[in-house]
Amino acid sequence: MLKVLAACGNGMGSSLIIKMKIEKVLKDMGLDCEVHHASVGQAKSDARNFDLVLVSHMLVNEFSNVGKAKIIGLINLLSEQEIRDKVEAALKS
Repeated sequence: MLKVLAACGNGMGSSLIIKMKIEKVLKDMGLDCEVHHASVGQAKSDARNFDLVLVSHMLVNEFSNVGKAKIIGLINLLSEQEIRDKVEAALKS
């Protein structure tokens, strides 16, 4: 099962909205996954427990020492197409 974390600098409410978008995209892709959400502060300490972490492209540099986690920076956090494209690319690499 793919473990995914959605993080947003604006707080838990906005990361919940992003989480719902990610869940929809991953379900449409047929992936077995578990999606969580957190503030960036919390996500920085929890990232190592996930396979993918999706954040604003402006926050990617906030994440270091995240073990196996792949950090995906999104320009438009609500774009299902961008989420799909970047998740596919991350899973291929």
